[in-house]
Amino acid sequence: MISVGAALLFTWVALIVVLWRAEPGRSVIAEGTRLLPDLLRLLSRLARDRALPRGTRVRLWLMLAYLASPIDLVPDFVPIVGYADDAVIVAIALRSVVRAAGAEPLERHWPGSADGLAVVRRLAGVTTERGPGG
Repeated sequence: MISVGAALLFTWVALIVVLWRAEPGRSVIAEGTRLLPDLLRLLSRLARDRALPRGTRVRLWLMLAYLASPIDLVPDFVPIVGYADDAVIVAIALRSVVRAAGAEPLERHWPGSADGLAVVRRLAGVTTERGPGG
């Protein structure tokens, strides 16, 4: 039991270190946290979009439940990285939507500005070039 607890603690500390040191994604994560209200509206709209595959919608609802939960992988009171785990979870969810349905649902449901949509496209891993599925 103690070794399992130690392994979980080590994994948690490693996650914090990775989030803290993530230089390439740091600006995107910071921008993502500033867009959080629009991102929450986007994710809610996507979760209700019946055009998306059911599994994708279920993952979005689970992710929204995680964001609403007071229990986080990294507590929100930890400076800088406290909200970074939420931004990483959102980025994973957006990438899941893009893999399942392309970038069009993101653009259709985005409630914010064009600059905000550009950040969301980066979070979702969508290239700037428009082509099939993107």
